[in-house]
Amino acid sequence: MEVAAASERSKLAGLKVLVIDDSKTIRRTAETLLSKEGCEVFTAVDGFDALSKIADHQPDIVFVDIMMPRLDGYQTCSLIKHNKVFRTIPVIMLSSKDGLFDRARGRIVGSEHYLTKPFTKDELLSAIDTHVNQAAR
Repeated sequence: MEVAAASERSKLAGLKVLVIDDSKTIRRTAETLLSKEGCEVFTAVDGFDALSKIADHQPDIVFVDIMMPRLDGYQTCSLIKHNKVFRTIPVIMLSSKDGLFDRARGRIVGSEHYLTKPFTKDELLSAIDTHVNQAAR
């Protein structure tokens, strides 16, 4: 079992992840979980903060909260997906609401996946495996 965990960690080693959420708790939780797996984690407090970090760090995957001040998750996702340099970065929406409307709106702006908060470590890793590791295969 330990060997499987080590190989899982090495799969994620050096993977650049951006977590955008106005909640310090969510940012810290995701950062802690993903750092332990070997990811290089960057955080942003809102969409405006995130846009400069995307340009600076060019993450492999982005997790973005839907409900944020100034620039919400839908607007942020749309801006990422309309930029020819960054449009291929998978965007995973995060929300405390598990509504069909929110999921549909996320798809419309280009998100690849939707996680309901509070998320688990397995949900985060599964989203990365599905949208980053499979794309690399």
